[in-house]
Amino acid sequence: MEIVHTPVLLEETLQLLAPRQPGELMIDATVGEGGHSYAFLSRFPDLRLIGIDADQEIQEVAKKRLKVFGERVHWYTGWSHDFFADSSNEKPDTILIDLGVSRYHYEKGSRGFSFLRDEVLDMRIDRTQGPDAAELIAGLSEKALADLLYTYGEERYARRIARSITEAKSRGRISRSGALADIIARALPLRYRGSIHPATRTFQALRIAVNGELTHLQELLKRALEMLKPGGRMGVITFHSLEDRIVKHFFREKGTDYTSSQNQPIYEYKRSGKRVNVPYRKGITPGALELRNNPSSRSARLRIAEKVVDG
Repeated sequence: MEIVHTPVLLEETLQLLAPRQPGELMIDATVGEGGHSYAFLSRFPDLRLIGIDADQEIQEVAKKRLKVFGERVHWYTGWSHDFFADSSNEKPDTILIDLGVSRYHYEKGSRGFSFLRDEVLDMRIDRTQGPDAAELIAGLSEKALADLLYTYGEERYARRIARSITEAKSRGRISRSGALADIIARALPLRYRGSIHPATRTFQALRIAVNGELTHLQELLKRALEMLKPGGRMGVITFHSLEDRIVKHFFREKGTDYTSSQNQPIYEYKRSGKRVNVPYRKGITPGALELRNNPSSRSARLRIAEKVVDG
């Protein structure tokens, strides 16, 4: 079994989310190939774990990898926010949410996640749900596509790229990742060449839109915190500013009690009654050694929250 993904901020995650009592339950809400889960189960022999992923294909890789841990591991195939919505599930002591897309999807998934490969332009994590990226592009107007690229990709040349894609659509369906990457590259000026590929932000925007990532994230954070035991900890690893902003604001909101009324629309903040403690306000980023060994970790940030009370 070939493992292609390297888990980021692994040592920091192991230290900050380490179990405090024997027999604790941890939920890896985005298990991927099981890198973080394997490390936790190996280091903490009394830990139990539930691995969740919406992609059945990559979950099978994790199942084979974690088979050695036997009955300590259980599985849920589907979106994490759906799992956390089921109040009959056991409340966990720890929740880990790694929002990065596994390198498996880029190198083994054959779904058009990578602009460096010529694959079917799909981009769905769960291929039982649609539309895929090609269908999304086909159905969007030039303005709607530009808005999507700007909002989800923070792409400064969104209008120019959307215009080129729309012109290419008039000549036929764009169904391959390689063709889309070429259209984007030709749409941009030569000076727009930096440390990232010119198609990076467009592919990010399409992937986010296809999978509803930001909508899912807000629901996931809410439901995960509701299920987490008081005193339990939740760690979230983000990889771009859009999702990190959502996590930061969620933890900040839950870290401060507030009240409001119809006559007082401005929130009155108090010092007590917090839902969570946030020990590292700016989050934790990779150190120099990890950045050197795994350059793809450069945008990663780990945010931790400890639940204080239910609600």
